[in-house]
Parts: sequence; structure tokens; C-alpha cells
Amino acid sequence: MDLNQYRMNWNYPTSIRVGAGRITELPQACRALGMSAPLLVTDPGLAALSLIDHALLQCRDDGLKAGLFSAIKGNPTGHNVMDGVAAFKAGGHDGVIAFGGGSALDAGKAIALMVGQNRPLWDFEDVGDNCNRVDVAGMAPVVAVPTTAGTGSEVGRASVITDDAEHIKRIIFHPRMLPALVILDPQLSIGLPPKITAATGMDALSHSLEAYCSPLFHPMAEGIALEGMRLVQHYLPRAVSKGSDVEARLQMLVASSMGATAFQRGLGAMHALAHPLGALYDAHHGLLNAVLMPYVLQANRTRIEPQMERLARYLNLAKPGFTGVLDWVLHLRNEVGIPHSLAEIGIDDSRLEQVGQMAEVDPSAGTNPIAFSASEYSQLFGRALRGNL
Repeated sequence: MDLNQYRMNWNYPTSIRVGAGRITELPQACRALGMSAPLLVTDPGLAALSLIDHALLQCRDDGLKAGLFSAIKGNPTGHNVMDGVAAFKAGGHDGVIAFGGGSALDAGKAIALMVGQNRPLWDFEDVGDNCNRVDVAGMAPVVAVPTTAGTGSEVGRASVITDDAEHIKRIIFHPRMLPALVILDPQLSIGLPPKITAATGMDALSHSLEAYCSPLFHPMAEGIALEGMRLVQHYLPRAVSKGSDVEARLQMLVASSMGATAFQRGLGAMHALAHPLGALYDAHHGLLNAVLMPYVLQANRTRIEPQMERLARYLNLAKPGFTGVLDWVLHLRNEVGIPHSLAEIGIDDSRLEQVGQMAEVDPSAGTNPIAFSASEYSQLFGRALRGNL
């Protein structure tokens, strides 16, 4: 197979360099954005690996004064972001390389936003017209390098950051938070363990699926969501079963970026529940979405059956309509090793009502096909907790 056919430069929704081995262009990418002293932001696990050392060495060999910041959690917090801002200023940096999974990308983008602001981080939460408070001139440029295929944060205009004082996830938003340049290199995800590959891949699916079910009018996002789901259908099992499959890894990176582009149309109850559950239980976001997926589909069934008819045809499923899609989701989860219930991943019912209340007011709830009440969200959480589909 000739992988060179996938070596492309795209300019939608931002400048994206796609292909195996393109991480060698990282120094050039930084210089294209005017950086001479980038701060590479990643997570502690990746920071200990040779690929980060190699990326830093590449930059330094090219004359860039590259630094490293990795003190971020799996669900990055406001404190993590401000510690990163302090490191950015102390090192005299002029740009950010956000390198890693969703946590690193979200943290890196938020750091790049905050380095030139005089207001606290939460003043830029995605509420009303808060984004107008941002001093755009103070923002630093970002090169995004995803190493997992899930969040799609590399093509997103927001960061999900945990307010650890209030135990809630907040969305920090500004249109200029969209990284100016992205490198999609499948070789960077080769070493990702099967369980993380599965959870992040199902996260990519959740983005396309919820965007596709959103009631908002956005045909372009709807079309992107459909193709994103087809890529997951064909390539996630391959990426999980054979992690060295470069084509599968590349196609999943593309599916991830497509999902995040599609959810400009909105998300839904999966994310409305996953956000509070992640904040309260510090659970993996993609895994939460993967477990919640069939329960949310079932809860939304009365409003999404026409969409499921089209999706089943597009994916060429054995069974038609809603039943065909639900069966496919359940089979895919089983095939890639996703647990069936939230209880199996350490979630309990001690905060049943609190989760329902938080889900009802989560921004993602606004584009769910059905406007669930706090009580209905608690009931939905309970079904997913017990595995009662």
C-alpha cells in the first residue's frame, strides 16, 4: 500500500499537514507562525517518552529555544493552565506546541489564550458574549500535534478545563483558539495501547454521532459527521487489533478531526453527562462517552429515527434503521473492549441527583434532540450505571 497517497496539506478548518513522518516539519511549522521560542505542552506520560525528546531536539537543532511543560492532569484543571502560563512567561516563550491527547491539546490552547490576558480564566467561559472579553493581541500562536484519535481538539475553538474548586468542567471559548497549524502524523499514535485507542476512537465517534443527531440546521457539519462515522466503522477495529497499522491510525486521526469539525452543529446528552462525571469522578472522557452511547441513543430514539434510517444505509448495516445502528454500536463497543456499564469503570450512584442537575445545565445539553430535565438525566445516568439498556 502506498501511504504517500495520504500525504496532503489541507486548509479546512485550519492549515493541516497530513501524512506519516510529517512531525519532521515541526520546526518549520513553528517558524511559519513566527515562533522562535515555543513551549511544548504535553502530559507527564508522554513527557517521559523519546518522541517528546526527539521533538524538542528537532526544534533546538533548528535554532528554536524550545521549552517543556507537562504538569497537567488527564482532565486538565485551571491550576494546570495557570502553572503553564507561569512557565511560558518565565521561559520567555512566544508560542505553544500542544502535543498529545485531548488533555494536552486543551491545556496548550488555554495556556496560549491566557498568556496575554488580565482577567481570570473563568471570565472566558463559553457563556453569553464572554469571548468578547479576550485581548486577542495577547494570545500566542499554537501548533497542534495530536497523538490520539479522539477529542479532535486540534481543530477546535475551545478547551474543556476542570474548575477544581467547584468540581465542574467549564468550556473556555474563543474563535482564535483554533490552532493555526496542525500536524496529523499517524506514526505518533503507533504506540498507543489498545484500551486507550478504543476509548479515544469511540470519543471521535461520539462527536460525529451527536453532531449528526443535533436538531440545528448545518448540512455541512451533517455530511462531515456521516463520513467521520464511516471511517470509525472501518478503521477503529483495525487500529485496536493491530496498533502498528499506519493506515488505520491515519484514518482515525482524520475521523477525530472530522468529528470535532462536525460538532460545530452541537453535541448532546452523552457529553452533558460525561462532563460532570469526568469532573466528579476524574474518569476518562472518551471512555465515559463510549459507555453512555447506547443509553443516550435509546433515550433519544423517538426524535432520531429518521436520522438513524439514513445512517444505517450510509454505513451499509445488516439491519435497517434505529435497531441496526444500535446493534452496530453495541457490537463495535464489544469488539474494541468497551465495558457495558458505568459501574464497571468505577462510577457509583452516590451523586445521582447532582450529576442530573449538572447535566441539565451543561452547554452540550442545549443541542440534544430532547430537552431532558435534571430528573430525566439522573434516570439516564442510573440506567447506564446499572447496564439497563
